[in-house]
Amino acid sequence: MRLLAAFPDRVLAYDDGGFATVFEGDVQCLDAGPAGVYCGTGDGVYRQSSDPDDWARVADLGDVTAVASSESGAWAGTQPSAVCHAPDGETFEKCGGLTDLPSSDDWAFPPRPSTHHVRWLEPTGERLYVAVEAGALVRSPDGGETWQDRVSSGPYDTHSMATHADRPDLAYSAAGDGFYVTEDGGDSWRTEGGGLDRTYCWSVVCDPGDPERVLVSAANGPRSAHDAGTASSAVFRKDGSEADWERCDDLPGPHGLLAASLAATGPGEAVAATNRGLFRTDDWGASWTELDTDWPAALESERPRGLAVA
Repeated sequence: MRLLAAFPDRVLAYDDGGFATVFEGDVQCLDAGPAGVYCGTGDGVYRQSSDPDDWARVADLGDVTAVASSESGAWAGTQPSAVCHAPDGETFEKCGGLTDLPSSDDWAFPPRPSTHHVRWLEPTGERLYVAVEAGALVRSPDGGETWQDRVSSGPYDTHSMATHADRPDLAYSAAGDGFYVTEDGGDSWRTEGGGLDRTYCWSVVCDPGDPERVLVSAANGPRSAHDAGTASSAVFRKDGSEADWERCDDLPGPHGLLAASLAATGPGEAVAATNRGLFRTDDWGASWTELDTDWPAALESERPRGLAVA
């Protein structure tokens, strides 16, 4: 298993028991999937070539803040908010109409209120979810040809999402305004916060073997998620739809822990990328073990920008 962990100035690869830097740049996001391995940066989209240590820029889209690799091709989201699609994995074209949605007048990123950006892309066989930071979680039923605006019960500030092929209408949203669940493809949402003592949610994954088992990273607010000086984050597990959240105890923190990025690696198995190292669970978060290798000291104050299994 080869893991790729993105940080602000690099992408680290972990395999054979050690780390190697395989990409350097202004890294914003990372994903791996059927279309390939992609990194979004401040100057476009990079794709990993057949040589896993070689990356080529495949699209000059400006500031790329979200990428997704799926059966339908590669997707990229940018700042200012736009969605681009490459069915062949390399030739990206902009999907029109996103900022024509009525809610777009309210979209704004608090640290830079004059603009907003695509934070997350979640393509499924039935629809494409697009999270705009901040202001809306919107959908397209036809690959970006047309758009459905946010719904009143939905999350305002989605940071990441998780879906499962066995439950096409089920989706999870880890949002700054809480943890949200839909079971009807985004027509309606509910919050599930029982047991969460931190509700600024960041990264979410569901168990490939059971779509109702979930992991999420969460903090008290933006500063405790992103600022090393006030970091206080944790990872929580939910062992079924009727269960409450439980904090995972075998990880560093919460004091000093920035918001973790999570990736599922198999049924009941996941990895967490943190500013203190990479950690693995094979019992869906009931216990965690550190991937035993030297962790770069320069990353101890940096929040992960993404985690992928390549």
